Amino acid sequence: MLITHDAKWRSVPRLRPGFAPPGVRRWLLAPGSLTRLLQQASGGDFRVRLLSQRWEMPLPDEARLLRMRARRYAVVRQVQLLCGGEPWVYARTVIPATTLVGRQRRFVHLGSRPLGAVLFADPSMQRSESQLARLEPQTRLHRIASADLAEPVGTIWGRRSVFRLSRRPLLVSELFLPAVGECPWGGG
Repeated sequence: MLITHDAKWRSVPRLRPGFAPPGVRRWLLAPGSLTRLLQQASGGDFRVRLLSQRWEMPLPDEARLLRMRARRYAVVRQVQLLCGGEPWVYARTVIPATTLVGRQRRFVHLGSRPLGAVLFADPSMQRSESQLARLEPQTRLHRIASADLAEPVGTIWGRRSVFRLSRRPLLVSELFLPAVGECPWGGG
């Protein structure tokens, strides 16, 4: 498949009403910890599948958002969030080397533990406004997110935010796979 473009991320206020299917929209706009919501929605049958974690160059738009210099490496962690054994979310975290100091070095030792539990427990955590995107199969991030799925998928939706812990940034992108639109809502 030819990869033609990167995703076009937009802030929430710039989106039209009805921008995404209702089953996905509620997840995209949910505040707080996605980990907690998925745990609730799955009745506790939740786990993290670590796909990879390694030093690599972030995608160009990720590097720009994190204000990283060109050709700098970061730790890129890719996971699937599974509910009932099925992947509901693909999550990609980009952690610049400048963030991995002091207590933040813990992020390279998470393994299959959920990142959200660490982020939302840190009193120094600040979160930027979320950006949302519709990702078609031709986008680079769609290809990455769907590579390990058994069946090909069409459009997927994603959100991303820059988190700051002790003023050090990391980028979390969460892409909602088809199963999440059919699952019970964990937001109460």
